[in-house]
Amino acid sequence: MAMAAVGIGGGGGALGLLAPRRRAASWSGAGGAAAAAARRRPLVAVVRASYEAGVGVMATKVGMMTYFDPATGKPVPVTVVGFREGGNVVTQVKTAATDGYDAVQVGYHGVREEKLTRPELGHLGKAGAPPLRHLQEFRLQSVDGYDPGQPLDFADMFKEGDLVDISGKSIGKGFQGGIKRHNFKRGLMTHGSKSHRALGSIGAGTTPGRVYKGKKMPGRMGGTKTKIRKLKIVKIDNDLKVVMIKGAVPGKPGNLLRIAPAKIVGKNIPKN
Repeated sequence: MAMAAVGIGGGGGALGLLAPRRRAASWSGAGGAAAAAARRRPLVAVVRASYEAGVGVMATKVGMMTYFDPATGKPVPVTVVGFREGGNVVTQVKTAATDGYDAVQVGYHGVREEKLTRPELGHLGKAGAPPLRHLQEFRLQSVDGYDPGQPLDFADMFKEGDLVDISGKSIGKGFQGGIKRHNFKRGLMTHGSKSHRALGSIGAGTTPGRVYKGKKMPGRMGGTKTKIRKLKIVKIDNDLKVVMIKGAVPGKPGNLLRIAPAKIVGKNIPKN
């Protein structure tokens, strides 16, 4: 017992090496008060929101087709995008003085009043807009030239050859394996292989003894918000009120789409 007491107190000996070391207290004087104040100081959350290159519109996916270029005669795969009754209307203009930031809220797809709640009808009625099902916001650096109740025409905002960013909800594919979901390779189908489409090892045993977060594994695929950037507008048909966009866009026919001018750093988006 005497040896143990000496070893712990003096910091030497076998028991002295096993004893846990305590950190020196720093609560004396002004330094301790400053440290305590720093620990009690609340955390400030910094929100970084991205700006749009301009006000966009909402539309409805109709389907895909082949469009033959009149100049070259070559076939071009295009997605036909249409607009439901009611069109796009500015429902609110937010400014830094009233809301803390500048943005334009747009409504789309006219419906009966019975389809909306009284708060929604009051919000739209304040802007002089008809009953609209969908509302989306486009955050801008300046909202000059936009007023509540102002209709937005796609042909006036875009022209053929422009690049746009289109976002929407992708087609849900349910629970899928690693091969379809993450493009994994399968094992041998012959030569005595017992692993064909199985996932395989998902981590080491003792170290770390767990599966890392974010590990690519089988799971639910699709059904998430997806954006495809820099798609080209091939044709705008004012008679049919449809737009032909080169390539594929997210979702199935009838899906809601958000179309905005493509972000190009240095051109319509500042580098900083």
